[in-house]
Amino acid sequence: MLTAALALTASPALAGEAKRSTFGKLADGRAVPAVTLTNDNGLSATIIAYGATLQSVKLPDAAGKTVDVALGHDNIEDYIKNPQYYGSTVGRFANRIAKGKFTLDGKAYQTPVNNGENSLHGGDKGFDKVLWEVVEAKSGADSAHVTLRHVSRNGEMGYPGTLTVFATYTLDDKNALKIEYKATTDAPTIVNITNHAYWNLSGEGSSNGAMGHVLTIPADTYLPTDAGAIPTGEFRKVEGTVFDFRQPHAVGDRVRDATDEQIVFGRGYDHNWVIGREVTRDQHLMARVSDPASGRGFELWSNQPGLQFYSGNFFDGTSIGKAKRIYRMGDAIVLEPQIFPDTPNQPEFGSARLVPGQTYYNVMTYRFTAAPPAR
Repeated sequence: MLTAALALTASPALAGEAKRSTFGKLADGRAVPAVTLTNDNGLSATIIAYGATLQSVKLPDAAGKTVDVALGHDNIEDYIKNPQYYGSTVGRFANRIAKGKFTLDGKAYQTPVNNGENSLHGGDKGFDKVLWEVVEAKSGADSAHVTLRHVSRNGEMGYPGTLTVFATYTLDDKNALKIEYKATTDAPTIVNITNHAYWNLSGEGSSNGAMGHVLTIPADTYLPTDAGAIPTGEFRKVEGTVFDFRQPHAVGDRVRDATDEQIVFGRGYDHNWVIGREVTRDQHLMARVSDPASGRGFELWSNQPGLQFYSGNFFDGTSIGKAKRIYRMGDAIVLEPQIFPDTPNQPEFGSARLVPGQTYYNVMTYRFTAAPPAR
């Protein structure tokens, strides 16, 4: 474990620090606040207010070598010029809505179509492309956190109701990074908010890529899709398929197996695994990831029923990351806890409805570890 590996160098009284800075300015002159959370184990996470984005996660290995394991940019201009949801908070409805259409209380709504004929991550100006307000950044004896707020007005991107959203990132002395999303509304609406971090545990600039990462997903079923990545409504068994990650598998072992039409549709993995059928009070294990090359890993826990796993299939060499290396197909993986895609149009998936007096809540926790690299 990372904590154990670094115990000899950590001070007896662990402390979490939240340090404010500025991550450049927008074209209209507004400054983009940033907050870096650190603990005494050498782990840090930087969050920028543009998109309430996880911009950096610097993670030591078992020998204490620290690298940035989250893909992204080192300047605000590149986030704006080449948006790819790196570490962003995505909403008001994460993932896809078929043709951007849904009906709520008998009224039809149209959201922007920005992914083929469908709506993706809230439309062409979702939560990832707005400047959030930093409302608190606080250091503590055993953790540090930052809370950001965004108010999405009634009618923005076609969604009804004014939605007030809070995003809180907390880093503790046990090397857990918790991300919490809470939202309330003044009128009935739909909500599905998650984080879109891209991970390469060898380092975001590593030539290893993420296809050697070993993944476990404790799910018996997944949601097959049509060619446009909209779920068909079937809950399909993973048994006997390339979607079976109940036992650990390297991501790259089957990611190009064209005998499965679903892999062809997504050019790899870009599907939702069914961890449960409803949001739960407590968090449960969603995935386990380890990188044999570096020994770094994490467990992902959440209260959500679905896990979207995306294997970085659409990196095409047009994006340059923090280490000034080109990102290409398979350079990272994404794991997004959420309710199921297109839920507003598929009643058997449950409900995305939020009404006044209720609070939407999505919590996810990354529990980072480190072990000696595989020989």
